[in-house]
Amino acid sequence: MTTLTQRTSGLVQRRTEAIRSAAAEKEKESGGEEDEARRGEEEDEDKGDSKETRLTLMEEVLLLGLKDREGYTSFWNDCISSGLRGCMLVELALRGRLQLEASGVRRKSLLARKVICKSDAPTGDVLLDEALKHIKETQPPENVQSWIELLSGETWNPLKLHYQLRNVRERLAKNLVEKGVLTTEKQNFLLFDMTTHPLTNSTIKQRLVKKVQDSVLEKWVNDPHRMDKRVLALILLAHSSDVLENAFAPLQDEQYDLAMKRVHTLLELEPEKESAKPNVNELMWAVVAAFTK
Repeated sequence: MTTLTQRTSGLVQRRTEAIRSAAAEKEKESGGEEDEARRGEEEDEDKGDSKETRLTLMEEVLLLGLKDREGYTSFWNDCISSGLRGCMLVELALRGRLQLEASGVRRKSLLARKVICKSDAPTGDVLLDEALKHIKETQPPENVQSWIELLSGETWNPLKLHYQLRNVRERLAKNLVEKGVLTTEKQNFLLFDMTTHPLTNSTIKQRLVKKVQDSVLEKWVNDPHRMDKRVLALILLAHSSDVLENAFAPLQDEQYDLAMKRVHTLLELEPEKESAKPNVNELMWAVVAAFTK
């Protein structure tokens, strides 16, 4: 009887140890997966530029539009203002702060769907946080087209003028000055003085231009859903802001023609159809629809 009791006790002990060992191994694996996911997120954040020179979509579009030596955008460009507001909406969507409302059974069009605040966590960017605050506090919610107009100040309703984000280009330029990309100067234009922001770090500008060029030349994949979402958004929004051709200006004629042909392939896509495909950013396609309608 004593021997049987000892055997039973030993069996229970071994089972208990085995269960504990399996639980510890599972916890270790779980922790390893979490650490790996965290490392992946950090690698995504650090990929490309360093933390000091990581640029938002708005800053990239503005940098493409700025003349290197003069430090200001073309006086004839009347698209960049609304284009930068579109960049803000897409940037917030890519950061998980905004989304479109559900399309519903009847499948509402992109421009009929309202913009919803998914998270009000601060982004660390003053302009983005200001736009996010407006969108979160507005009831009933507005659609993408309305938000581009409201943030640009293009509204006839005096009660909605407070939505306008003022001095956006100047504030973005100051961000780029703080990141060491631009500098600040004063230029005299006979009748008035103007603050300009000439380029100081040509490496970052060249890297940005090369990224745009490569996306439609060496790294062209002929499928927008296989492209990096941020790069795809940059190309489409840079075109809407009338600054995309600045990135292609240094190209040889044959490369320029090929690049523009592929850009037009992207521009001819139907946002409604593209947004219905899996793993897409619907709000980005809604912004594209707003500029191409």
